[in-house]
Amino acid sequence: MWDWFPIVFFQFKILVLGVGMFFAIKWHRDQAKSDQSREYRTPAE
Repeated sequence: MWDWFPIVFFQFKILVLGVGMFFAIKWHRDQAKSDQSREYRTPAE
């Protein structure tokens, strides 16, 4: 009965970690892009 547990668990774990990594990378890229666009919008003093 428990023979299927490791297969399902590890596939689910890989899926969850993959989605988490995707959104972490996306968030960091969006933050860098917004920081970069803020630099260009600030007036020179």
